[in-house]
Parts: sequence; structure tokens; C-alpha cells
Amino acid sequence: MTAKTLSNGILRALGILLGIFLLGYFLYTIQSVIVYIIIASVISLIARPIILLLRRKLKFPNTLAVVTTMVLFLGIITGIIILFIPLITEQGKSLSLLQSDELQANIQNIFNQITAYFSSKGIDVLGELKSIDFTSQFKEIPNLLNSVLGTLGSLSVGLFSVLFISFFFMKDSRLLKNGVMTIIPNKTEGRFSKSLETINDLLSRYFIGLILQITILFVLYTIILLIFGIDNAVVIAFLCALLNLIPYVGPMIGAVIMFILSMTSNIGLDFQNEILPTTIYVMIGYFIAQIIDNFVSQPVIFSKTTKSHPLEIFLIIIIGGLLFGIVGMITAVPLYTALKVILKEFLSENKIVKSLTKNI
Repeated sequence: MTAKTLSNGILRALGILLGIFLLGYFLYTIQSVIVYIIIASVISLIARPIILLLRRKLKFPNTLAVVTTMVLFLGIITGIIILFIPLITEQGKSLSLLQSDELQANIQNIFNQITAYFSSKGIDVLGELKSIDFTSQFKEIPNLLNSVLGTLGSLSVGLFSVLFISFFFMKDSRLLKNGVMTIIPNKTEGRFSKSLETINDLLSRYFIGLILQITILFVLYTIILLIFGIDNAVVIAFLCALLNLIPYVGPMIGAVIMFILSMTSNIGLDFQNEILPTTIYVMIGYFIAQIIDNFVSQPVIFSKTTKSHPLEIFLIIIIGGLLFGIVGMITAVPLYTALKVILKEFLSENKIVKSLTKNI
């Protein structure tokens, strides 16, 4: 090996490393755009059956079917925002500086009732918490509200971007596919194109299955909260159902939110006779709904939409969480489904692949 060959090899390796670094930096810089494209892709997959229904059954032109679907989605988003206004208004009144004294008095009242309740049972667990200065906690509220307003501004830009990209993904269903195919070698274009069609179909069914799962939980939560007279029951139920999009962690966060909002809904009432029993009953109903979801809804919906065994899905979500955290848990099932389809197309004779993809 000559010195020239060696130096050329080193320069080539350095060039490749520099290229990888620049590509990584570029992707990091435009990460928000990548997120918009991913969200738009998910929306277009969810919208796909609706657009096909409008085109094939109702004979809508493609553009009209897309516009109708977009209007439907915008109506749903607007309805969700309107749905949250009462809860946000109510919490805003409590958190505003003008109402901080009243909120502090109510919290102090609940604190005193909790302390008295445990003291009557001979438990002094909260004894050392009496020295907490609640007033100081409200000094950070204006800064928090300013941060929330800034976040809402960013979300508005993101929402417009997602809707704009989604429109063109819906209008030209091959746009995203053609973009992917540009980086695929010519020899495998045909097989990869077939795989993408199957992936689109399965993921479309999967995301619709998620919507069905959330709807079932939403109905169950709403019934539970209405039975016990919790204020803004529909909004709380929707928020807690939406958190189930995060596997395993989401339901825990939802339980905490429902617990807190159930207590604050009855703030000012007697803790031992009103707040505590009502909150306990609501939480029992919440866990019953979770049992129904975990052992009935999820296994049936996911096994039908992804054509994977419930145990298989469980293990994939756990592995995704261990490797990439919450993001891994959320994306584990779609990525695994796509991987299975590709493996079946290119490694169909492999024994393991054949076993995993026999239902696809």
C-alpha cells in the first residue's frame, strides 16, 4: 500500500465523517419541519379511508374530497378547542392574580381538612407540612402564563404548517411515496413500492384503531365523571383519554390529572364526607375503564389493525420504551409494522420472518 493510497483513504474517511456530521446537523436544525412532515403523514393516513369513501361511494372529485376531509378535520380541531374553553377559563380565574387569595384560602381549607382527617385517625403524616408558605408559590404564575402564551404562538405556526403539508399529502397520495422512492435503488423499486402500499394500508387502519380506542375510553370516562357530578366532565374525560396515546405512561398521567381535577371540582366542600369519597369512587371507575381498555379494547383493536399478536405488541412497546423512552413507546408499533412488511417482501423465506408475518 502506497502513501498516496493511504492518504486518499484517510481523506475519503474524513470526508464521509464530515458529510455524516453535516447531515446530522442539518436534520437537527430542521427537526421541527421533520416533525411537521411526520404529523402530516399520520393525518393523511387517518384521512385516507374518508377520502376513498368520498371518491368511490359519493363520486367526489379528488380535490373536493380532500377539501371536505380537511374541513371535517378543522371542525374537529375547532370543536376540541371550544370544548376546552370552559375548563381553561375556570382554571384561569383560579390562577389569576386577582383570585390568588381565594385559591390560596381554598387550598388551605382542603389542607386543614386533610390534616384534621388524618389526625382523627391518629396519623400525623402531614404535621410537618403546616409550615408550607402557599403564597410564595403564586409569584411564579405570571411567568408561567407568559410562557404558555409563547407556546401557543409556536403551536399556531406548527398547526398551520401541519395542515398545509397534510393538504398536499392528501391531494396527491403518491407525493410522500415518490419522495421515499427517490432514495431507493432502482433494482428494488418495484418490491419496495408494493411494501409501501401495504404499509399505508396497515398504518391507516392502525391510526383509525387508535381513534376508536380513545373514543371508547372517552365515553367510559365521561359516564363515570357525570355519575359523580364532576364539573367539565367531558373535557376531563377527553384529556385523560387522549393521554392513552402514550402507552403505559399516559394512563398514569391521566390518573393523576383525574384525581386532582376531581378533588378541585368539589373544592370548598367537606373533605371527609364529600371530597374524599367522591374522588375514591371516580378513581375506582377510572381503573375499571383501564382494565376494560387493556384486556378488551386494545387486544382486539390492535390485533385486527396491525395483524400482530397482543403479546407481540406489548413486547415491542416495552422494547421501544427501553431504547428511546416515551417517543419510542409511541412510535414502536407503527415502525414495527412497517419493518414487518418490508422484511416479508425481501426476506419472505426466512423462518423467523415467515412466523412473524404469516398474518400479513
